[in-house]
Amino acid sequence: MARVETGLGGLEGTEADGVRVFKGIPFAKPPVGELRFRPPQRPEPWSGVRDATQFQASAPQPPLLLAALPGFDIGPQSEDCLYLNLYAPAEPGPPRPVLVWIHGGGFVIGSGSQSIYDARALVRRGDVVVVTINYRLGVFGFLDLGDADLAATNAGLLDQIAALEWVRDHVAAFGGDPGNVTIFGESAGGMSVGTLMGCPAARGLFHGAIAQSGACQALHGDRESAAAVTAALLAGLGIAPSERRRLREVPVEKAMAAQQQVSLRLMASGAHLLPFQPIVDGALLPEHPMDAVRAGLAREVRLLVGTTRDEWKLFGFMDPQLRQLDADALAARLEQRVPDADGREIVSTYRKARPEADWAQLASAIETDRVFRIPAIRLAEAQGAHRSETFMYLFTWESPGFGGLLGSCHAIELPFVFDGFDLPGIEHFSGTGPEARQLGEQTMDAWLAFARDGDPSHDGLPGWPRYEPPRRATMELGRSCRLLEDPGADERRVWEGLL
Repeated sequence: MARVETGLGGLEGTEADGVRVFKGIPFAKPPVGELRFRPPQRPEPWSGVRDATQFQASAPQPPLLLAALPGFDIGPQSEDCLYLNLYAPAEPGPPRPVLVWIHGGGFVIGSGSQSIYDARALVRRGDVVVVTINYRLGVFGFLDLGDADLAATNAGLLDQIAALEWVRDHVAAFGGDPGNVTIFGESAGGMSVGTLMGCPAARGLFHGAIAQSGACQALHGDRESAAAVTAALLAGLGIAPSERRRLREVPVEKAMAAQQQVSLRLMASGAHLLPFQPIVDGALLPEHPMDAVRAGLAREVRLLVGTTRDEWKLFGFMDPQLRQLDADALAARLEQRVPDADGREIVSTYRKARPEADWAQLASAIETDRVFRIPAIRLAEAQGAHRSETFMYLFTWESPGFGGLLGSCHAIELPFVFDGFDLPGIEHFSGTGPEARQLGEQTMDAWLAFARDGDPSHDGLPGWPRYEPPRRATMELGRSCRLLEDPGADERRVWEGLL
């Protein structure tokens, strides 16, 4: 067993193979009853020693297909979900770099305790401290009720900030350096990373940022957009807008069912890619985070950002229209989703770069760039103007799943970041074997090097220059690791002035 004293009380975790693990540490009071929808409150100290050998509950969430991926198990759920888990070296030593993981899941699913995020390998390999966090999701985390006395507008984002404040105040007790904290996350976690870079309340809580398959593109840009989601949810629950305080008493199961119906309807209509997401509310987010980053709000933060090559192939199975598209239909869909876009020009550009691709494959390539790669480039451009330690990667390892149809899909890099090759079923998603493990070592070493001193370069990779125009140096991480210069340049240029 492993024991540590914090400013809140004692904790007893486990120790094995050189790593101490402390699970289910509260970083806020349970957000239940009168605290449902409210900002997170600092946790109460406890007397004696608290058991920290078991994960606590994940945030309430609906069942979704992507939760069936290897290592994405959720476990018990409860509104009482504001806990974090901490992995630290067993041996004493100088203060270690700290990495704080923000899980993905479209702001509606996921947990810091999912087995894909087991951080023991990172700790052993890099002599670092790793923290994985929960935050409120969906209705309870990202619903705008338009009443500050009733609810926080961005409760889930406030939870992330509260977890970072806990790290600042307590991580030294575990051997971590509160002066060298890197936040990292994938998908909605990567979007959270980018959003926190543009959030004044989070300034100074972290010093590095790794945004995997997410920048700060997933937001409601104004209260009106968020209000439409709230209206749909209230209608689904049969609650009049004037009676929205009744949401405090709605059973969790009923709230999740209404959330699922609203999400599916709004996403199918194209009105919202992610109905539940952070909101530019004029308070916690005074302006769009990208504008704040462009203005230099995160100038002290070093950045590593990137995507997988074929992000959208993971979602193509859920898009029944994908295989019914032709040039005209694809152009029309683009113009509906991207204001001021010339759909025909975009389709023509992608067709020239992929003359053998069918329309579904072209649509997937376009959506990969629209939703993921171009926002990542925008974030790198914005931050690179203020901070030289700005780096870009492109992950190209291909999944063997479904006969290779997934390609280098969304989330494919996760087993490589966390050394998850022993997870049951992972061979069907990421594959395993010596080549996969070698790429895992190269990827982990890059993330760890970046967390230590802001430079992902190491002896196992070619030289990795900063990302800046016109060179736009990008490290390919795949079966071969090599430096690319402005990859997909023609496709990148066709989005200029958009997104």
